[in-house]
Amino acid sequence: MANTDCVGVRVFSLNCWGIRYLSKHCSQRYQMIGQMLCKEQHDIVLLQEVWSEKDFLYLKTKLASTHPHSHYFKSGVIGSGLAILSKHRIHDTFLYRYSLNGYPYMAHHGDWFGGKAVGMAILNLAGLTANVYVTHLHAEYSREKDSYLSHRVVQAWELQQFIRHTSTGADVVIVGGDLNMHPQDLGCKLLMSYTGLRDSYVETAKFDGCENGITLIADNLFISKNELIPFEKGIRIDYILFKGSSKASVYCDFMSTTKGSVPGHALPYSDHEALTAELRLESHIPAQTGSDKTQDTPAEKLAELVDTLTEARTEVKVGLHCAERMRYTAARTGVMGLALLFLELAIAAVPCFALGAEQPFPRISFYLLAALCFAILLTTSLLYIFYTMELKSLQGAEDQMRLAVGSLQEKLRGFPVAQPHNVPLRSPEGQQPSALDPEE
Repeated sequence: MANTDCVGVRVFSLNCWGIRYLSKHCSQRYQMIGQMLCKEQHDIVLLQEVWSEKDFLYLKTKLASTHPHSHYFKSGVIGSGLAILSKHRIHDTFLYRYSLNGYPYMAHHGDWFGGKAVGMAILNLAGLTANVYVTHLHAEYSREKDSYLSHRVVQAWELQQFIRHTSTGADVVIVGGDLNMHPQDLGCKLLMSYTGLRDSYVETAKFDGCENGITLIADNLFISKNELIPFEKGIRIDYILFKGSSKASVYCDFMSTTKGSVPGHALPYSDHEALTAELRLESHIPAQTGSDKTQDTPAEKLAELVDTLTEARTEVKVGLHCAERMRYTAARTGVMGLALLFLELAIAAVPCFALGAEQPFPRISFYLLAALCFAILLTTSLLYIFYTMELKSLQGAEDQMRLAVGSLQEKLRGFPVAQPHNVPLRSPEGQQPSALDPEE
């Protein structure tokens, strides 16, 4: 291989915590973010939790001279909160909304209304096709009693599928966002091992930022230390990930995070710390010889991936049992409401069949009871429909994982597996191959 070109790309990612009228000092912080982005002039800016389109338009106008190309991904009731701003022209975009995203009745968490998703933008970086992804997964809220673990695992599964199937023609892949997962968490391992993505914090040659790269720190003005228990100093849940291809190698030369309050200001940019990664893209001409075909994934990596997938299936099955139990509870409550309604109708019909008999109960009581019955029936019907949809999504993900495990186990046994016609060339030195290269 002969190197033909080298280009530097600065990538910025931040969860802006931009809930209008609820997030503290929202307008002031957006002004600070806009000023900083104008000054730093990153090549690619990936933002999450920009819940108001007005705030996005403010940033778009503010950065018109430094980042002339931008896109706001719309989804859900209040939007996906995802946005991308770029120095380079955006040639195409696409949004995929996750099939599971919390519960509508957990309004105080609000994830369901946000329409969590992954947005994709296709850019051209010095002649290289770059697929850039920005995403935000469901929050954890409680480490010990994580009611949303199965949802987040399914989101990670759908995210890796989306990246793998949309990046086949890309020379460079860049992913940024708030994954709401620790590096050792199941969903994170699933995403990294399946796609071959590499973590900027792990791969960087030089780092300047919070200890251990944490992005939710106890010293942040907007963070309550009780939210971080049992992690006293903080947690790392925001990432910039990348990988190259047979046409380009990608390296991280420098990475940094903010450290709480902004110098010269009393406030931080957000409750999350901002990430900046300086990537170096080296394009090259791959040799066209048969000996350069990608070798089979090592058995150790396949075995590790099988274990990860099996663990993911277990968590999804736990979510399935929980959803089935909740759907049964909703159905049973609905039947009780229906029985109560029939009982009321029977009592109301007594005067019609007993001539001269008067209704023993006040009329207002019947109206209130009828309203209660209809409310129970409506609520339980909606919950039954919702839990049925949740079951279908969980069952679909579990079926996909089962097929993937079977395929990987077949590879481990040494049986031939059908390969696509376009076998990718050997990954360049320094690039981690995807566990499913070539794709299933």
